[in-house]
Amino acid sequence: MTDRSCYVDGHWLVGGGEVLTSTSPVDGRQLWSAPEAGADDVSNALAAARSAQPEWERTPLSERTAILETFADQLTDNGAELADAISAETGKPTWEARTEVASVSGKVALSIDAHADRNPEVRLNDTASLAHRPVGVVGVLGPFNFPAHLPNGQIIPALLAGNSVVYKPSELTPLVASVHTRLLAEAGLPSGVFNLAIGARRAGEALVAGNVNAIAFTGSVDTGHAIHRSLADRPDVLLALEMGGNNPLVVAHSDDDEAVVNLIVRSAFITAGQRCTCARRLFIPSGADGDGLLDRLVDVTERLRVGAPDEQPEPFMGPLINVDAADRVRAHVGRLVAAGGVQIAGEETLAGAFVRPAIVATDGLDVPDEEVFGPVITVERFDDLETAFARAADTRFGLAAGLVSTDPAHFERFKAVVTAGVVNFNCPTTGASGRLPFGGVGASGNHRPAGWTAADFCAFPVATMAYQHPAEAASPLPGLNDPGGVA
Repeated sequence: MTDRSCYVDGHWLVGGGEVLTSTSPVDGRQLWSAPEAGADDVSNALAAARSAQPEWERTPLSERTAILETFADQLTDNGAELADAISAETGKPTWEARTEVASVSGKVALSIDAHADRNPEVRLNDTASLAHRPVGVVGVLGPFNFPAHLPNGQIIPALLAGNSVVYKPSELTPLVASVHTRLLAEAGLPSGVFNLAIGARRAGEALVAGNVNAIAFTGSVDTGHAIHRSLADRPDVLLALEMGGNNPLVVAHSDDDEAVVNLIVRSAFITAGQRCTCARRLFIPSGADGDGLLDRLVDVTERLRVGAPDEQPEPFMGPLINVDAADRVRAHVGRLVAAGGVQIAGEETLAGAFVRPAIVATDGLDVPDEEVFGPVITVERFDDLETAFARAADTRFGLAAGLVSTDPAHFERFKAVVTAGVVNFNCPTTGASGRLPFGGVGASGNHRPAGWTAADFCAFPVATMAYQHPAEAASPLPGLNDPGGVA
């Protein structure tokens, strides 16, 4: 469905806002177009969610689980439509889009396990027990880089816990959101439990300002901070922020350059560098060993295929999300070079939203501490490992960090120096397990990680003390006068 921007109370509706159009980053062809959701549309979606939530909460967990398992089965058996939408709208190679769909499907089983682990019902003894209640209406604001997987990782735990959801996807990926929503609806979700409002900034602002109990946001630092400020006087709204990073990768020692280069490339350039966990800063030892590793890295980087999603042989990466994003990456590289950096890979200029993965040597430069969302990594050489660790830790962000070494003791020291929510050893910074929390600190997040612990911001604990009769809890009152007595 490409002519409706709203799915409210079980019905596809025309939005009341400006016309929003999605185009292919490969060739600019139109993929989706419709009037976006206006403030009234978002308000109606929230009202539908508020009305539907109590009955959904009362629905037995087994029934909620069965509906979501049906959704997973649909994707397992026939996820091609969603994969095609992801490739078309983001430019991801076919192989990567299919991997994303598999993650969307797999999230259901992971969420079922996480819900049982994080939201248990526990009886401590005859009088004390613990249960969990859904927070109510959850607003989900999704990103463009994983337009199905990342919002799905918040939607599924929220629905499983008994919440209703209003979902505002990235305005850059409305086609993916439309397909995703239809598949959820076809799985059997009751009307009003899941609602969609496709739109740009105003729709997002309306959702955050609306009658919600929680907001889950994945996206840029600036937008995350704006949401945080807008909710400053609403402590009753639970806020979960995941906002990216300026992630370091340190190579302490390598006895296998081929394996290490593979790890670096997957850290820096996978998904065209548009993962929040991508390595942005690489630290390599000075000397002949480091020289050899860097030469090998440059050679492999220059040979990475960049192309359309369905090209054969298949590309390593596709375009960036749009031409503006590509221009920002080109401008960033230009600023680094103008400041004295040396571009040692990726100088070839490609058209439109396509860019070559770039490596820029920045020894001695004061590189701004910012996230550049694209396939660019800076390289700094070091003589002393402790200095490299300190440089790696010198960032206001705190999402991901990685170390390559043959000495586990190096990793123990590295973990003690860096501050990040994801700290990896001898694997890509982009490596993450669905059975672990996912998120960051500092400018990267607000201590509300998703992944396994997304369940934590979808329900709240209820501690209960209960006795069979009031007399069982009664105890003598101190400081009480005798009947008829005088104080």
